[in-house]
Amino acid sequence: MAADEELSRKKCKPCEGGTPPLGEAEIKMLLAEITGWEIMEGALVKIFRFKNYYETMAFVNATAWISHREDHHPDLQVGYSRCRVSYLTHAIGGLSENDFICAAKLDALFAL
Repeated sequence: MAADEELSRKKCKPCEGGTPPLGEAEIKMLLAEITGWEIMEGALVKIFRFKNYYETMAFVNATAWISHREDHHPDLQVGYSRCRVSYLTHAIGGLSENDFICAAKLDALFAL
């Protein structure tokens, strides 16, 4: 099983204030397990591109479903043929493993 598949099979765990965000070494290690994601202004970000508005909205709706199931919600910026996804664990003021788990799940969704 590839590393990103392993990450996509994990479940998010509740994060509460007082839990420290991931350190730089942990972020670098987890970032290597997902494709096309980058750190921008402290958040985990990727732009997904589509052929048309219908495909974009189908992805957005599926992302909402995954987010609800994981109880971990990204910020989305939606355009006609693209969706910018940004993860940050607000409760801890930084990145958590949950951000990377959800990123891997979205990559798996996009690959369908």
